[in-house]
Parts: sequence; C-alpha cells; structure tokens
Amino acid sequence: MKFVAFTRELQGTGASRRLRIAGKVPAIVYGGTASPVQIELDHNAMFHALKKEAFHSSVLEMELAGETSKVVLRALQMHPFKPLVLHADFQRVDATTRLRKKVALQFVNEANSPAVTLEKCTITRVVSELHIECLAEQVPEFLTVDLGGMSLGKSLHVNDLTLPNGVVVLTHGFKNPVIATPVAIVEEVIVAAVVAAPVKGKKAKK
Repeated sequence: MKFVAFTRELQGTGASRRLRIAGKVPAIVYGGTASPVQIELDHNAMFHALKKEAFHSSVLEMELAGETSKVVLRALQMHPFKPLVLHADFQRVDATTRLRKKVALQFVNEANSPAVTLEKCTITRVVSELHIECLAEQVPEFLTVDLGGMSLGKSLHVNDLTLPNGVVVLTHGFKNPVIATPVAIVEEVIVAAVVAAPVKGKKAKK
C-alpha cells in the first residue's frame, strides 16, 4: 500500500491541535540511517486506510517530498471515544530489517470440519492474533488457520500452523499455545411439571 505524507514544520501540543482541527494527523517517521522526521497526513485518507488489515501488518510505501521509502506502522494513538486518529509512528525498513509484530489470524474451513459436521461441536477460537518475528519484506498480512481437520478432543496448537517462509511465532515462554479447540454442545432438556386436573363430579373429602 502507498500513502502520501507531508513534512511538518510546526511542533508542540498547540501545533498538533491545530493540525487535527484542520483535518490532519501529526505523525513521525524514524529508523534507518536518516534522522527522525515530523510529518503530517490527511486524516480521512489515514482513517480509511486503517480499516484495511494490510495497513497494520504490511510494508508500506510512503511518499514524502517527492521520494518514496518503505515503512511500517509501529504505533497508533486514537481518541478514546471519537473516530479520530491522534498520532501515528512509522519506522523505515529495508531488506535487512527484522521486525516483531502482531498479525491477525484468518480462520478457514470451520464449517467443513468433522467437529462441526459429524460431532455437532462448536470451535472456540482461543486467540485472534499472534506475535511474530521475520524480515520486514516477509511480514504477512495475516496468518491462515485451517480448521478443516479438527475433531472432538483434538485442539489446534501453534506448532500445527503452516507458516510462511522466514516467519517465526513468538510464544513468550509458552511451549505450544492452543489456537482453537472443539467444544461439545450440551443440550438442555427442560422437564415440564405435570399438574393433575381435578376430576369432574367428585367433591374433595373433608
């Protein structure tokens, strides 16, 4: 993905506030051999770009002052309750840059698994993203998790995933974390109380 940035001359809290009022997002780009540069972005373009998973996880092309460089989004500050982007951090990358990023999981074939079709289970997704490490050029937009072979009593773990070349999952001390697990559906049987109706023609004994 490609986006356009502009050099930001004014800095400070007041300047950033004026930028946001004008529909701009204050940001910074750093890393590599160049010095950090304060930049600004169009808010609407930035807001719509953030809706795409690739903007968060892929290597981006940033056009600044007529030159294009490769960057990744490293940090994002959003307004606590308004749909406003307050600040963004970008890092310059090249072919030798190694990154650690969180990448979303995309689950497929759940409806076709034996757990669902034959054993009437539901599949619980334990995590929705994983922390990975790889070269910047190898960062995937997402990791595909195939649930097609799942059956009752058999959970899917990190070691069961087929990862792109060069991608390593960081488990932070956990040996082989669970990604998804089938859960049997428990059917509730509701027993209605039977109330005997009075028999006509008979009086209750005193």
